[in-house]
Amino acid sequence: MEIFHLLNRGVDGRDIFLDNSDRAHFVHYLYAFNDAAPAIHAPRPMPDIPDFVSRDSRPDLRSRICDRDTLVDLHGWCIMKNHYHLLLSERTENGITKFLRKLNIGYAKSFNEKYKRVGTLFQGRTKKIHIERDAQSLYILHYLHLNPLDYLPGATDWRVRSHGSIASARGALAHLNDYRWSSYLDYTGKKNFPSILTKDFFTDLHGNYADSLARYLHDAQSADLDVGLRKSLILE
Repeated sequence: MEIFHLLNRGVDGRDIFLDNSDRAHFVHYLYAFNDAAPAIHAPRPMPDIPDFVSRDSRPDLRSRICDRDTLVDLHGWCIMKNHYHLLLSERTENGITKFLRKLNIGYAKSFNEKYKRVGTLFQGRTKKIHIERDAQSLYILHYLHLNPLDYLPGATDWRVRSHGSIASARGALAHLNDYRWSSYLDYTGKKNFPSILTKDFFTDLHGNYADSLARYLHDAQSADLDVGLRKSLILE
């Protein structure tokens, strides 16, 4: 299995997720467009913020999931104000390309309709990097899930990962536990959007993921993460 880190951001660095309704639509599209069937544009407004917590327990939805011809497995994700991160592997030939085309076009159309704008929403082709090395695999999911620390005072230097770059590991974990718009909660046993996620690979790799990330944050006195590795993973 080959896993890829995908990132795209708003044109000219503009915010592309302005409220929780935008974020919820994008999460919905992560599910709805992961299908070989032709895309069906979901109209706005949706009746409720989509919540997939109960999806697996509903027989009607469970049967639809089983019948779907999915394009990719989504191993991790994070939505920020002006960009998104995804960890994907293909289930069908060119599955990533097909999925991203539907996702980006569908979300841009929805966003433009809501905010009465025209033109390109994303800055260009989605950036894509192959996760090849064991060290990359160990780090990349943490990297996605730590992105929301950009919004936490005292933790914005988390990418440096040196002594003092995070003022409080406990505070950082509390912040991540309050941030709904990533796969972190599902990996730590708090059902959030479980039906869009395939956790087996990284669960096997990390074991208890909550403990793994907590150790990572508390390991502030260890040597800095290898600069070459960090540059190979950060697509910004």
